[in-house]
Amino acid sequence: MRIDFGSAKLQWFVCGLLLCACGGGGSTPASSGLGAAADPTTQELQCQSAGWAREVVTAAGLQRLVLWKAPAAWTRGALLIMHGGGGSHTNFCVANVAAIAAQVRFTEMALTQGFAVFLIDSSDQVRDNDGRICGKVWDDEVRARTNLDLPFIEELLRRVIPAKRPSGGRSEVFLTGHSSGGYMTVRVASRFPELVTAFAPVSSGDPYGWFRDCTRLPGDRVNVAGAGFDNETRRQIVEPGACEASSYPNEKTWDGAPSATKPTFRQFHHAQDGVNDRSCVAKVRAQLLARGYPEEVPFMLDGGSRNVDAHSWLDEYSAPLLAFFASRMR
Repeated sequence: MRIDFGSAKLQWFVCGLLLCACGGGGSTPASSGLGAAADPTTQELQCQSAGWAREVVTAAGLQRLVLWKAPAAWTRGALLIMHGGGGSHTNFCVANVAAIAAQVRFTEMALTQGFAVFLIDSSDQVRDNDGRICGKVWDDEVRARTNLDLPFIEELLRRVIPAKRPSGGRSEVFLTGHSSGGYMTVRVASRFPELVTAFAPVSSGDPYGWFRDCTRLPGDRVNVAGAGFDNETRRQIVEPGACEASSYPNEKTWDGAPSATKPTFRQFHHAQDGVNDRSCVAKVRAQLLARGYPEEVPFMLDGGSRNVDAHSWLDEYSAPLLAFFASRMR
């Protein structure tokens, strides 16, 4: 079953928060991931004027974009942030719409505390298993083809970030991401556990236990098509209880060696999230714990009725999320 996204409230959320959340104004993407990167967007220029540096990283033949900013001394290491589906790396450095202001306040807080912050941009080239274009999302799902994002993020972890680290800077690397970026956060931490100190997925679920059907239907966002479904129940992840199952025979094989030392994780979410159901948050937690990932107790907000606004990055997450990372300093 596919849920109808035609209600005015939900259309405002997915179009206003996740599409206009690209920074507000300007419809040309910074990069499609193909060929040379485009000129900076209005939002990237705004970020640059605020002290963020723009870099183009070539990985797997694609041109990928990074915005980064750091204090003079990296006293708390590096923080890599992945935006939500339909969004942009600029969501965390300029807020031309109020709905994403909490994300910008988060990065400002991180910089003040001594983290170097790297904002990375998804491509718009992800396709589902039937070859349909999904749009501006992370390539978090396990597919038979080569992953579009893992080579890019590995390049950042192994070479780009270490090359920018000042002498005496802390070497810890922390990951977080929202929604689609949270799914990708789990994928990256499990693929490169030796390169990640700790990770904190926000409002997200299990990248090894879901799939996208990117058939475009009326009501879809301009730059994202389709919907996500749980591998076991075949239910759409917006549905209550969508990811509840007694067993997981359709879980894809996880990346990473079973014997590898695992980074600690902490989940952040709202129990009334109407976009990524709480059962999907519980599912990825169970999968991580079963594979030996150490955990700090999840940070869960609650209250009110189930709604799409509860899927947002919320100010209440920011301080405890950064405190969690600070607690994992070696």
